[in-house]
Amino acid sequence: MTGRNDDGTDRAGDGSAARERRDHAAGVVSAALADRDATAFVHAGTDREPGIRYACPTPTTGPTAIAYDGIENEWLVRSAADDASGHPAERLASALADRGLEGTVVTPPRVPHDAALYLEGAGFDLASTDALERARATKTDGERARIAAAQRAASAGIRRAASLLADATVVDGRLAVADGDGTGSEPLTPARLRTAIDAAIVGAGAFPAGNTAVDPGSDAGTDDPLRPGEPIVLEAAPRDPAGYYGGLVRTLVVDGDGGRERRVHVAVTQSFRSARSMLTAGTESVTAVAADLEAEVRSFGFTEGDAIETDVSGVGLEPRERPLAGGSDVGPGTVVRLDVAGHVDADVRVRIADVLAVHEAGERPDWLAAPSQSLEPTALLD
Repeated sequence: MTGRNDDGTDRAGDGSAARERRDHAAGVVSAALADRDATAFVHAGTDREPGIRYACPTPTTGPTAIAYDGIENEWLVRSAADDASGHPAERLASALADRGLEGTVVTPPRVPHDAALYLEGAGFDLASTDALERARATKTDGERARIAAAQRAASAGIRRAASLLADATVVDGRLAVADGDGTGSEPLTPARLRTAIDAAIVGAGAFPAGNTAVDPGSDAGTDDPLRPGEPIVLEAAPRDPAGYYGGLVRTLVVDGDGGRERRVHVAVTQSFRSARSMLTAGTESVTAVAADLEAEVRSFGFTEGDAIETDVSGVGLEPRERPLAGGSDVGPGTVVRLDVAGHVDADVRVRIADVLAVHEAGERPDWLAAPSQSLEPTALLD
């Protein structure tokens, strides 16, 4: 059975890629069961909850409870779509007991309270584990392909905006583009750019997911015309039909005259090269990668008084997911979004974000569908 949820995600879970990630999850969960002398892993939530969608072996809709039977090495599912009588977690707890399982079951720390009560009512002791979240932090080949697809859609959106900016003219000190019939011009606004980005994302087979933003770096509103010579930050984090996100940010300038934004831009782009080299050498923590990004920017003469913003996080079934915490590893199999911004002045930034797939030590990580990081709109069209 195939089809899509109301938010556009694929109920069938993208076929072999879904099986691949469930097998990966089973391996990590099995190790957690052995460590805790537990017999099963249980999780409950809606069909939109990332952990449920990640590990669920069959398509579901509505409230869902899943379990991994560590004795039979099998996933079990109970959902409201299968049987409206009783809560899915209650029916799953009974199914585990009927299989002869007893003792401890492990659950995510934030398993719903009612699901925990049903498990305890069936005679199980509960212990928490982050095994599923740890499994999600390392991406399978199929997951990397889905994230790359979302990133290509993000790139299509940003390139469309770059095309409009490249074709823009300056009218009365503001940017303008040809009107519908080509006989005149009309103002180019942040709202128009955002609409163009979203349309290109949809045309590339993904969903904007409400994550598109255009920041002109001033107090101008979304309907105020953009101005030449000022950095324009474009952000997109679309979701592909299987539910995987990308994350891309570019800063573009029309008719820029160099100056401080060029210096900030050189520093920011160099930080990406430094972080890639760092992760080629081996596993590092989120804190270490973020610190390297900032240190590289500051090495271009920026002081502690100059605002530098960095963010390192995983990307997958959520726009931001593990590795997230400072001590979390960015190592083989992880896919991370690096986001760096340097301030030109109090209100204007040069910001870039790209997604990086990390491999074994000694192998250079791959940028996923990354267009040029240039400030020049035409450079993104090559």
